[in-house]
Amino acid sequence: MTPQKITMGANGRLNVPDNPIIPFIEGDGIGPDVWGASKRVLDAAVAHAYGGKRKIEWMEILAGEKAFNQTGEWLPAATLEAAREYLVSIKGPLTTPVGGGIRSLNVAMRQELDLYVCLRPVKWYKGVPSPVVHPENVNMTIFRENTEDIYAGIEFAQGTPEVKKLLDFLTNEMNAGKKIRFPETSALGIKPVSKEGSERLVRAAIKYALDNKMPSVTLVHKGNIMKFTEGGFKNWGYELAEREFGDRVYTWGQWENAKKTQGEDAANARLKSEEALGKLIVKDVIADNFLQQILLAPQDYSVVATLNLNGDYISDAAAAAVGGIGISPGANINYLTGHAVFEATHGTAPRFANTNTMNPSSLLLSGVMMLEYMGWNEAAALIEESLATTIKRKRVTIDFYNLMHDATLLKTSEFADDIIRNGGMMS
Repeated sequence: MTPQKITMGANGRLNVPDNPIIPFIEGDGIGPDVWGASKRVLDAAVAHAYGGKRKIEWMEILAGEKAFNQTGEWLPAATLEAAREYLVSIKGPLTTPVGGGIRSLNVAMRQELDLYVCLRPVKWYKGVPSPVVHPENVNMTIFRENTEDIYAGIEFAQGTPEVKKLLDFLTNEMNAGKKIRFPETSALGIKPVSKEGSERLVRAAIKYALDNKMPSVTLVHKGNIMKFTEGGFKNWGYELAEREFGDRVYTWGQWENAKKTQGEDAANARLKSEEALGKLIVKDVIADNFLQQILLAPQDYSVVATLNLNGDYISDAAAAAVGGIGISPGANINYLTGHAVFEATHGTAPRFANTNTMNPSSLLLSGVMMLEYMGWNEAAALIEESLATTIKRKRVTIDFYNLMHDATLLKTSEFADDIIRNGGMMS
């Protein structure tokens, strides 16, 4: 097989060769351990699922401490260029540089490649320790806007000329200075939320829900307080759903209108009728209430669309209910260009670097997401089923071992061995 690039077709779908070149960043801290284990499982699953007819050609690119030590840069231009050129890549956890310059390597990659969706599926695998009574009720996919909101990084430190200039503008030009309680000691930030950015995020969430026959999309926002940013996100989301998806969806906005014109009983009957017809229900929830609903009624939510900061909180809170971020995968995707970076959602845990003890499941399941994105669903399903079997048999790494009764403690590499063995992937 000759290694080839993944490309984006004119039809908006990826063209994936049988021997695709996929860049990888092994990551810092525990990155080499979890990447080494994940790579072995990914390779074994692809070889087994396709009888050796498909194979990933891995190409290392540098970021984080390894990049800095070799090149003097935390995020070399060559790394970003490779991610652009080859479309699909995967990465381990990266250190955030101390001092000035790049605030976060992860955020920098998302901004530079315009990866506007942070995709975080959250589901429970039987046997995974959980702090909630019914973790099996948690099965949602979170679409977090990835390029706007406070993560745009527009901030000015207290006492600087820049913050004084902005404060003067807000006071003298916008008549808003009185709303800042302690102006002399305040730092200031700006929260941009655009109609275009909101629409492309909600559009991706609705398409995903329709393609996967999900019952609902929930717009999570704080529009009761931030009426023009978070409230705009909600309103633009409803408008897009009704305008672009027509009779395939029914929105709570339409339900509210029916309630005003026909009465509450008639509106509720209409809502139930639309649900019975199999239409996708598009609804909304205030962010603080949603964080409560994750615990009280997670079964009511399947696909979630939200802004960046809300999504940061929600993703990790939901992950806690199913075992924590150690088993939570993630991806950053631009569905228009095809660019996607799949990543571990946890940190580098430098204290455990090179100990071969940490759980590789977050990065491995991100690899499963990558295979699904490529259309290699057979290999993806093989890994997920084998991972679930391994956990069910209580043969786990230290994080789960400490929370399980009568479990067998495995090293990172041994956990990968068990997944390969339980999936019948031994060569």
